[in-house]
Amino acid sequence: MTDETILANARLILNDEVVHGTIRIKDGLIRDIDSGTVAPRGARDMQGDFLAPGLVELHTDNLERHLAPRPTVDWPHRAAILAHDRELAGTGITTVFDAIRVGSILSGTSKRYGKYARQMADEILEMREGGHLRISHHIHLRAEICSETLLDEFGEFTAEDRIGIVSMMDHTPGQRQFSDLSKFETYVRGKYSFGDQEFRDYVDFLYALQSQVGDSHAAATVDAAKRLGATLASHDDTTADQVAASHACGVTMAEFPTTIAAAETCHALGIATIMGAPNLIRGGSHSGNVAAEELARLDRLDILSSDYVPASLLMSAVQLGAIWGDLPRGMATVTARPAEAVGLTDRGSLRAGQRADLIRFAVLDGTPVLQETWSVGQRVF
Repeated sequence: MTDETILANARLILNDEVVHGTIRIKDGLIRDIDSGTVAPRGARDMQGDFLAPGLVELHTDNLERHLAPRPTVDWPHRAAILAHDRELAGTGITTVFDAIRVGSILSGTSKRYGKYARQMADEILEMREGGHLRISHHIHLRAEICSETLLDEFGEFTAEDRIGIVSMMDHTPGQRQFSDLSKFETYVRGKYSFGDQEFRDYVDFLYALQSQVGDSHAAATVDAAKRLGATLASHDDTTADQVAASHACGVTMAEFPTTIAAAETCHALGIATIMGAPNLIRGGSHSGNVAAEELARLDRLDILSSDYVPASLLMSAVQLGAIWGDLPRGMATVTARPAEAVGLTDRGSLRAGQRADLIRFAVLDGTPVLQETWSVGQRVF
């Protein structure tokens, strides 16, 4: 981009205040920020709407939803990536870490799922390098500890892939996210239409698999994150002991801790706590775990993730701003804080020299209405 863009008459959400002012954009960067109500010549009138940094999403299942819109459907990958990319741009997300599962189950009688991570990463990276994507895409490898092929799939990635995040996930029922086995049964049987015996067989299979490979796969995940140069995250920590074990492995982000005790331990050990935006908006966890709002009121929530609803990210940031009485702080949970957590120093705040990743929105009865999205100074929505 070589032409200068001036956005005036906006409420600018800065790091610690909201000011009325103007932003100048040139060559994909924020060049200058001025406070005041005077609109420079040639400026676009933002009509008093908010301007904020583009949203940074660290964990989303949205790509998988486009890849498999139904349990038995495998949608064409490039079409799914493009649809995912456009949807995120339309919700204000300008940087995303696309969550891709590593670790498959190829045996057993129910719910088999195969390898796809290497192919999917190749396709995302190819489309990114070809300039076909509107926003900034990075790779997040979700390591399924309770799986059969994790080691082989990790072996297909190298440091040249520039993996951003590796997260350790153990979805074995009866612990972590599904400590309440009845919640797991409701989820699995509702999604896959299992009968009584089929469900019991599936649970027994997972217990046996976790017993066989759980410890070795957890250690391999830690090693893979180091080898790939990725930020290491834990997932669904429930107890203080689990958080302490995560910290000892080098974990710096905790995705969706399920209890207050786990979140308190994260805070004490300097681990950033990520909670789901849908949890905040719905008023509670769909799995029966700790409510995001409860952690927010205890000052134990650092970062929000849209998880399975991209549009929830901006909504939840505005809602947090209302809970805390501090809109810049609420917005930081979806901009500056996630960017800092993964070492992206060139985005996440409105200041000179940063990437011109911006969003414009109004607020209608507490609900944000996204008007425009810019990625590296180019309007993408």
